[in-house]
Amino acid sequence: MTELSLCTRESFEAVMQKYSDMVYRLALSRTGNPADADDIFQEVFLRYIKADKTYNDEEHRKAWLIKITINCTKSFLTSAWNRHRDFAEADENTGACDKRLSDIETKSEVYGAVLKLPVKYRTVIHLFYYEDMSVAQIAKATGAGESAVKSQLSRARAMLKELLEGVEFDVP
Repeated sequence: MTELSLCTRESFEAVMQKYSDMVYRLALSRTGNPADADDIFQEVFLRYIKADKTYNDEEHRKAWLIKITINCTKSFLTSAWNRHRDFAEADENTGACDKRLSDIETKSEVYGAVLKLPVKYRTVIHLFYYEDMSVAQIAKATGAGESAVKSQLSRARAMLKELLEGVEFDVP
């Protein structure tokens, strides 16, 4: 594996390769739509290039990308265009097949239930379980307090339990 430079312009391709799946999956978990996730994905990496900054370490770079992804999806979800668009048209794209989703198995009952959660709960569940972030890291990335993150995780788990009640799973 190539060594990543901590300077933006020197390592863009390596950063894209390393973090593209994470950014896309987080955008998808927040928007619930592959086309919207693609748009946010592009915006995040455009901002990454424009920022042209030096990072303290890889953890700092990852946290920055997560924060920018959350901010971009927040802006997108609250935009006037998104509030007034035809969601029947947007829903046509939700079944689109994408290799980036294979890791999180979007066809599974669990991920389908995660996508039914409100955005703030989807975000903490995704970061905790799919990106293996700690409560402290999630709090830092989202700008919420640790107690708020713990509360959101607890509520999200309760909602998932209710959504998945009666679903049978194949246990290997």
